[in-house]
Amino acid sequence: MIDTVTSCPGCGIRLPASRGPVHRYLESSAACWEVFGRILAKEFGDPTYWPPHTLTVETYAAQHPGTEGPQTTHSAAFHLMGLCVVVERGMDASRAAWMRQRATAIHKELFWLEPPASMGAVTVLNVVEAATPEDHARLVRAWAVSVWNAWSEHHQVVRGWVDRVTSGA
Repeated sequence: MIDTVTSCPGCGIRLPASRGPVHRYLESSAACWEVFGRILAKEFGDPTYWPPHTLTVETYAAQHPGTEGPQTTHSAAFHLMGLCVVVERGMDASRAAWMRQRATAIHKELFWLEPPASMGAVTVLNVVEAATPEDHARLVRAWAVSVWNAWSEHHQVVRGWVDRVTSGA
């Protein structure tokens, strides 16, 4: 019997094929979604792994934006704004959640950003095997930086959205 290997349409990792579930609009392979679920289980299951949770979610969503549509356009924009404030502006990850809430005020100004050909070299596979909470936090941060850098062509647009949301805040 030959095992089938699939590539994740979001991040590109190659894993044995899985028939498991996937997210409704984030574009990933079932196998990649399963690995992400293992990361979330670690974060929810052990409070010492929890601190980077928001950044974990921002990063996965930005690395797996889906295809153009109203919901995916807003999702990608909101998560990229979260990465911007954490990675580039040095804010705490809780600020990313705040950013998503505030960004709804400018939702009509948001538009689809064509995803980069490469979503960055760091993926869920780099994060899932973290042996300590410190390694986990460090790897989530490296993943976030990698994904944010992959979207560099759109940084000016995302910064503009962040500036609109944060003006007067």
